[in-house]
Amino acid sequence: MGDMIDVPVELGDRSYLVAVGHGARSRVVSMLPSGAKRVAIVTQEGIPSEYLPHLDGYAVTHHVIGNGEAHKSLSTIEKLCSEFAQAGLTRADVVVGVGGGMVTDVAGFAAASYHRGIAVVHVATTLLAMIDAAIGGKTGVNIAEGKNLVGAFWQPHGVACEMDALATLPDREMRCGLGEMAKYHFIAREDFTALPLVDRVARCAEIKANIVSADEREGGQRALLNYGHTLAHALEIATDFSIAHGEAVAVGVLYASHLAHRMGRIDSARVDEHYEVVHGLYGLRHALPTGISAEQLIIDMGRDKKAIDSLTFVLDSAEGLEVVSGVSEEHIREALADLTLRLG
Repeated sequence: MGDMIDVPVELGDRSYLVAVGHGARSRVVSMLPSGAKRVAIVTQEGIPSEYLPHLDGYAVTHHVIGNGEAHKSLSTIEKLCSEFAQAGLTRADVVVGVGGGMVTDVAGFAAASYHRGIAVVHVATTLLAMIDAAIGGKTGVNIAEGKNLVGAFWQPHGVACEMDALATLPDREMRCGLGEMAKYHFIAREDFTALPLVDRVARCAEIKANIVSADEREGGQRALLNYGHTLAHALEIATDFSIAHGEAVAVGVLYASHLAHRMGRIDSARVDEHYEVVHGLYGLRHALPTGISAEQLIIDMGRDKKAIDSLTFVLDSAEGLEVVSGVSEEHIREALADLTLRLG
């Protein structure tokens, strides 16, 4: 593969490209909708200004949102929409989100809400955003009752995965992305750790793009992207987000293997393989946070968006990942005990 890789997301007349490579931010201009005159750039403190795209000929305003999950809120959406109105943005204009997954989630939801929907383009600057959050049109914010419970499906006009940004990404942010990358290992049932990083990012983007194209609104196959997320979201809530998303996903993937084993879906060798991938290939050795009861985790897992009338998990099998509902509380508790014992 070359230095710049284009991954198409095929959605009919709403199709778009994900550009992956060093200098991908230069592709933003070509992704803007024709007729746009004003661009609202949404970003955060700490994101280097060099990753903001150069948009000569447009009236550009900058909008900075807070760092941390506390700012992933409806009040932030209200603040942004007020600022868009003050900047004179019309339905023909465009929002550009520059940053990690929180920025793309918030900027995307604000764009979906303002004037009932204006165009959005994302410049992903973290590994997590590049391979997951910025692609596929799922936007959202948190409320007290759970993570990402309020949002919209709103596809971007394009996504630029700026590989230059990874050189300065903090180790913890890199681990967050690797947690999601390990998830793709099990979705695709392939090992792409030998590929150069740009090719690995593009391959993960391609896997997600193919799933989104087949199931845009998570009626079936797209739910597989939530592998490891049922426990992960519960851990985030229970620790008040002191555990980062990707770290929680890595633990959640391991938990899902224990749960699948307890339910007779996979053998112990496949559980071991999960540990070899998460701990070995990806180096994600995160302990289970202390002081959290099984009861609390079960309550928080019950708040997960996938839980309809029972606890629902994405679980492994000999044929691959599947969405499984009606999982018994006994199996859930047994698997938590297995996970706690194995992680030490």
